[in-house]
Amino acid sequence: MNTNALFVGLALATFVATAPPAFSQQGPPPSEKAKQIEALVTKAAALIDDKGKAAFEDFRKRDSEWFRGDMYLFVYDMNANVLLNPAFPKREGTNVSGQKDANGKLFHNEIIKTAETKGSGWVDYMFPKPGQTEPSQKWTFVKKVTIDGASGLVASGFYPE
Repeated sequence: MNTNALFVGLALATFVATAPPAFSQQGPPPSEKAKQIEALVTKAAALIDDKGKAAFEDFRKRDSEWFRGDMYLFVYDMNANVLLNPAFPKREGTNVSGQKDANGKLFHNEIIKTAETKGSGWVDYMFPKPGQTEPSQKWTFVKKVTIDGASGLVASGFYPE
C-alpha cells in the first residue's frame, strides 16, 4: 500500500469516527409517539388550510384528539406571534421571537425557520411539561400553513422519556 493511500484511509477513518451522526438533528428516534405527532400536525394543517382560525376552537378542547395530557397543538404566524396555545393560554397574543430554552437555543426561531425553509420538520429543545417549571427535552413537529390568507405554522411535540 502506498503512503498516499494510507494517509487518505486514515484521514477518512478519522473523519467518520469524529463526525456527528447524520441523523443527529433530523428528528427524534423512531417511535409510535413521533408518528402520532406527525400525523396529528399534518391533519391539523389541512384543517387550518381549509378553515383558517375557525379550526382553533376544536384545538382548544381538552381531552380531544387535539389536546390531551401533555400533547397539544400550537400555532404561530411567521413573525413569532402566538395565535394558539391551549396548554399555555397566557402566551397567546405574545411574540416569542428571541426566547431561549434552558440551553440557550432560540427554539421559537428554529421552529419558524424549519417551517419557512423546509415546509415541515422536527425541532428539539428544552421546555417544561404543562404544569411543571423544570425543562425537559421536547421534540416538536412543525408544518407551514396558510391561516386566513397569511403564512403561519402549526406544531405539536412530545417529551421522550
